[in-house]
Amino acid sequence: MPKPILGDKPVFSIWLLIAAGLMLYLIYATAPRSTPLLYSEFQTLLAAHKVNDLTIGAEQITGTITSTDLQGELPADKITALKTLGKPPYAFSTERVADPQLLDALNKAQIRFTGAPASSWWSVALSWAMPLVLFLVLWNMMQGSAGRSRSMFGIGKNTAKLYHQRTTQVTFDDIAGIDEAKGELMQIVDFLKRPERYRRLGGKIPKGVLITGAPGTGKTLLAKAVAGEAGVPFFSISGSAFVEMFVGVGAARVRDLFEEAKQQAPCIVFIDELDALGKRRSGTYLGGNEEREQTLNQLLVELDGFDTNSGVILVAATNRPEMLDAALLRPGRFDRHITIDRPDVNGREQILRVHARHVQLAPDVDLATIAARTPGFAGADLANIVNEAALHAALQDKPQIDMRDFDEAIDRAIGGIQRKSRVMTLEERSIIAFHEAGHALVAAGRPHADPVTKISIIPRGVMALGYTQQMPTADRYLLRASEVADRLDVLLGGRAAEEIVFGDISSGAESDLRQATELARQMVARCGMSTALGLAWFGGDGEQPGGDAAAMLGRSAISERTAARIEEEIERMLAEAHERAIKTLTSRRTQLERLAQALLQREMLDQEALKPFLQDTALPAAAPSGPLIEPPAAGLPRTQTGA
Repeated sequence: MPKPILGDKPVFSIWLLIAAGLMLYLIYATAPRSTPLLYSEFQTLLAAHKVNDLTIGAEQITGTITSTDLQGELPADKITALKTLGKPPYAFSTERVADPQLLDALNKAQIRFTGAPASSWWSVALSWAMPLVLFLVLWNMMQGSAGRSRSMFGIGKNTAKLYHQRTTQVTFDDIAGIDEAKGELMQIVDFLKRPERYRRLGGKIPKGVLITGAPGTGKTLLAKAVAGEAGVPFFSISGSAFVEMFVGVGAARVRDLFEEAKQQAPCIVFIDELDALGKRRSGTYLGGNEEREQTLNQLLVELDGFDTNSGVILVAATNRPEMLDAALLRPGRFDRHITIDRPDVNGREQILRVHARHVQLAPDVDLATIAARTPGFAGADLANIVNEAALHAALQDKPQIDMRDFDEAIDRAIGGIQRKSRVMTLEERSIIAFHEAGHALVAAGRPHADPVTKISIIPRGVMALGYTQQMPTADRYLLRASEVADRLDVLLGGRAAEEIVFGDISSGAESDLRQATELARQMVARCGMSTALGLAWFGGDGEQPGGDAAAMLGRSAISERTAARIEEEIERMLAEAHERAIKTLTSRRTQLERLAQALLQREMLDQEALKPFLQDTALPAAAPSGPLIEPPAAGLPRTQTGA
C-alpha cells in the first residue's frame, strides 16, 4: 500500500522530546523548594541563632535552618513542612518587611548573609514567553506536511496527500476485469508520457475524467494505476476534506490545491467521493449550503481556468453520479465519463488471479469455479474472499489454501460467520430443514431456475438460520417472464414446505417474502409483465415519473386507483407462485422428507451430496418465451435464507 509523504517522523519525534524536556525543566525550575515562614517566625529563629546563610533580596529573604530542635520556635505544621523537604539544613523563605534593625541583629548574631540581585524584566518575560513560543512552533509543525511550507495558521491550505511513482507502485497489471476502462485511460497515460504527440496535431487532452461505478469496483485503484503508469506525482484528497464549518475555507483549499498541482505538473489530481463536494445545487439561498456551494463554484472556476496543455489532469470518482451538479459534468470540465460495472464471470476470474499471486494455492483450487459461484461480486469482494480463505487456511495450519477454504470464505461473505453455538430446539431445526429442502426441490423442478449448489441449516450471521445457495450457469443481463416466474416459485418454496409438513407457518420466510414482493413489483410496475396493467411504467424502488418536479409539487406519480391495482396484481402473482410451489412439493413429499432428514443429520449438503435427492426432480429446460426483464441490481448470489 502506498505511503504518503507526511513529513520526517524521526525529526518530529526529536522535537517532541525536546519540547517535553523543556516543559519539565520549567516546571522543575519554578517549583517551590523551600518552606515559607512568617516574618515573626523568622525573627524568633534569628533570636535563637538557628538560621544561617541568608540571601536578602528586595522583596524576599531566603536561608537555611541549622537546628533540628524547633519545638517552641515554630508551629507544628511548619516543622512538618520543613522536614518533608529532606534532611537538615532546612530551606525557608519569608517576605521582607521594612526592619531597620535587621542588619544589626544579623551582625550581632554573626550570621552570614548576602544580597540578591534584582530580577530583570527580560528574565521574567522569557520564563513566560518560552512555553508560548514552544507551543506555537509545535502547532505549526503538526499543521505542516512534507515538501510544503505552511503558515502558522494555514486553515485554508489543502490537505491533499502527495504520492510519487515509487510510493504509488500500482500499474495496470494490478487491475483486471475492467479492460474497457483501462483502455479509456491509456490515452491519458500516453498524453502524460508523450504530450508532443497530441500538441503537434492540435489535439487537447480532456481536462477532467469522471470515474463512476458501484462501491468496490476499483475506481480509486484505477486512478492510482494511471499515475503509476505515467510516472507522475499523484495528489489524492477526499471531497469531504474541502468542506469546513468556516465560510471560505473550502474555496481557499481548492485554490491552493490547483496552485500546487501546477507547480508539480505534469501530475494527476484525484478527488475521491466527488459527490460530497459537487452535489447538485438546490437553487435556494439557505445559509447551511452557502459554504459547500462556494467551494463548488471555486472548483468550477479552476476547471475553466485549466490550460489544457499544462499537464494537470483532474480525475474524480463517485458511486452517485446522479447527485452531481450539471455544471460540473458539461464538456470542458469533466469531458470524459468512465463507468465501471461489476465484473462478469471472466472478469472475476482475472481479478481472482491477480489477488492469488500473493498467496499459496493448492492444486485443487479452480478459480473459474470460484468466479462462477460469486456473481455480482465486485473487485473488493473478491479480494476479501481470497484474504478470508488465506486466514481460514492459516488458522488450521495448512501449508496451502484449498477449495474448502474458499467455500468457507464465500459462505462467510454471503451469510456471515457460522453460529454453531446457537442453541435451537429439535422442532426449530426441523422447520429450518424442511424450509431449505422446499427451496431446493422447487428449484430443481423449474427449468429456468439456477442449479442448487449447497444447502445448510447451520446458522450464520445475525438472522440467517439456514440457506439454500444457487449458482447461475452464466451472467444474465435480461430475464424473461417465465424465468422470473420460476424465481418467484423458488422464493416461496420454503413457506410452502412449512405449510405442507407442519400445517403451520413460521417467521423464517421473512427474507423470502421481501425478495419475492420486490421481484413481483418490478414485473408489474417497471417491466410491463402484467396483462391487467399493460405496458405503462409506474416507477419502482422509490423512483417517480416527473422526478424532483413531482416531489416539489407534493403529489404522487400515480393515482390511488392505479396503486391499488398494482398491489392487487402483485398479490395475484405471489398467490399463483405459492400455489405452484405447493403443487410441486405435494407431489414430491417423499423426496422432501428424505432431503430434510439428511439435512438434520449432516447439517450441510454440497452439490455432490445433493445429486441423489434432486436428480429425479429436474425438468427439461424449455425455450424461454415472453417479454424480457432486466435482472435486479447485481449483488450476492441468490440465496434463500431460513430466517
